[in-house]
Amino acid sequence: MKAIILNASAWMIVPVMDAFAKHLTATMPVLQITWARYFFTVVFTASLMLFFYRETLVWSKRPILQSVRGVILAFSTLCFFYSISVISLPKALTLAFVAPITCTALSPFFLSEKVGIRRWTAVLIGFSGTLIVIRPGFIDVNLATLAALACGICYGFYLVITRKLSTSDNSLLTLLFTGVVGLLIFSLFMPSVWVNPSLNEWFMMAIIGLIASVAHLFIILSLKYADASKLAPLGYTEIITNIIISYYFFNELPDNWTYLGLFIIVLSGLYISRREIYIKSN
Repeated sequence: MKAIILNASAWMIVPVMDAFAKHLTATMPVLQITWARYFFTVVFTASLMLFFYRETLVWSKRPILQSVRGVILAFSTLCFFYSISVISLPKALTLAFVAPITCTALSPFFLSEKVGIRRWTAVLIGFSGTLIVIRPGFIDVNLATLAALACGICYGFYLVITRKLSTSDNSLLTLLFTGVVGLLIFSLFMPSVWVNPSLNEWFMMAIIGLIASVAHLFIILSLKYADASKLAPLGYTEIITNIIISYYFFNELPDNWTYLGLFIIVLSGLYISRREIYIKSN
């Protein structure tokens, strides 16, 4: 029960971070908001490790793979923050939900995992759900829509690399390493895009970083009580908070096509997750 509460809580607070980011895009560059997410994540994570988990502050056993993971997540985050500056939170998240499906599609090539015909079918059905949301040829496909899809695909690569790192590096070290890589990347662009934030904007940027840190910490703690494959379906609970926030604060709701695509993508993801649990237990 602890695992479920921690994991579901993590995913349900992430849309709060996204909402602050979307609000800030009205007055600040997306690059600066993404930088702030990494800056404050590093500050909070490093402080947590320094005071409570000092023994985990060691050098990575696989620094190159950690760096690649950090670069991929940084690009994924930038794509998502850009997408929500243009399209609705639910539509962006729906397209980003292709991440676990992408991870399954990549696992035979990068993790040497066997994926049977049933999971391959679920992967294809899941990607058909994204086509329903995007509807190429029927509506104009803008850069923000493609950015949301790119976010999900990149996050799928991120999940694959995370699986590889799970056997070598401590989870909190991985979180800190990823944050530092993202911070270094986006700091390079700050002199050319920097806008002086107000005190209120500094507060919102700090909240974004804090939520990112807390959410990742909750996920790490939840994995102490249950396997990742069993907790994976809880990631879809994020859409509940996402739609509520989108409606009450931005007056945005998904259209019927997005609901249909969301249903197909989530159903495919849940089937893949159940199938993985079944295979591991046999």
